[in-house]
Amino acid sequence: IIMLDHAVGDHLTLNDWMAEEGTAFAAVTPAATDPFNIIYSSGTTGTPKGIIHSHGMRWHQMAGGFKSIYSHDTRSLVSTPLYSNTTLAVFLPTICHGGFARIMEKFDALAYLGHAQTDKTTHTMLVPVQYQRLLAHAAFGNYDLSSFIVKFCTSAPFAAELKADVLKRWPGGLVEIYGMTEGGVVCMLHAHHHPHKLHTVGQPVTGHELIVLDEDDNRLPAGSKGVLTGRSPTMMSGYKNQPEKTREMEWRDADGNVWLKTGDIGIVDEDGFVSIVGRAKDMIISGGENVYPAEVESSIYGHPAVLEVAVIGVPDDRWGEAVKAVCVPKPGTQIDADDVIAWAREKIAGFKVPKSIDIIEALPRNASGKILRKDLRAPYWAGRDRQVN
Repeated sequence: IIMLDHAVGDHLTLNDWMAEEGTAFAAVTPAATDPFNIIYSSGTTGTPKGIIHSHGMRWHQMAGGFKSIYSHDTRSLVSTPLYSNTTLAVFLPTICHGGFARIMEKFDALAYLGHAQTDKTTHTMLVPVQYQRLLAHAAFGNYDLSSFIVKFCTSAPFAAELKADVLKRWPGGLVEIYGMTEGGVVCMLHAHHHPHKLHTVGQPVTGHELIVLDEDDNRLPAGSKGVLTGRSPTMMSGYKNQPEKTREMEWRDADGNVWLKTGDIGIVDEDGFVSIVGRAKDMIISGGENVYPAEVESSIYGHPAVLEVAVIGVPDDRWGEAVKAVCVPKPGTQIDADDVIAWAREKIAGFKVPKSIDIIEALPRNASGKILRKDLRAPYWAGRDRQVN
């Protein structure tokens, strides 16, 4: 224990702990297996876990797929937290290839647009809610964003309607990245090249393999819906001090190769593009039927009065769980619950349609833009047990 502010008991203070001024550390050449960083998971479904990335894993990223995207002419704008792998996916390759990166202390739509215009930003990484806020800002069209080469998005579901709006109004390419901080499989959707596939997260990148497992970890044939599971050269070394949690993530094939389970339910279409149905832990069991929130949310996005939506399961004496949509209205509009339910009914099966709609001002999110569904569910399940949380 190091005391930062003042001495307490026998504990060292920060000054006692630091080396003498002018001390230089001994040069060390890291091995490929040595830890490069520890990034903690978001904790949206449980206690955060420390994810260890090796030097070899990070070098493979920098010298591999990012090599053709970044150069010393890159000018990146960083507005997401530095402790997030979302941020490092654009910050590290910028620095590695000798580019320039501006780090915003805090995201603000007007400040972001101002920096992008002044810096002639070429690359950025934003989470979906940031794209939404930027495009909804009245001043968006007043800024020159013509210097953008590519914009990335990851970390949370990215609605097809929002992708289409970005492509229409913001110069430069748009690339959605699907994957886990833990590694495994990474998929990319080059939306500007595949505008007819905006409902997907793209295809596995070169060198990455993807399969689908059932709930008993059996491999399913192509075209089946199940748990997306992948392997690649960019996989974590493991969770720090949690070998049992590491083993829970892993699946081994007949040859002993390690694959990592994403926890996401998805399906691969005939062209190799991956669609995400939802997370296994978020699955709602209503009347014995499995309902995945992402599928229901997709049916509601596009409603003229709905800005954002999150779908959860709430207690129901008849069905066990009932599907509820929690909606945020667009500015200047009012949401009619019956109209939203009718809108969804035209697109999905009846048992998936929300039984009720709640309207709130903003969805709870963490710093990476992920919706905190457990916070949304908590008031409804207070004093009751829920098997899937």
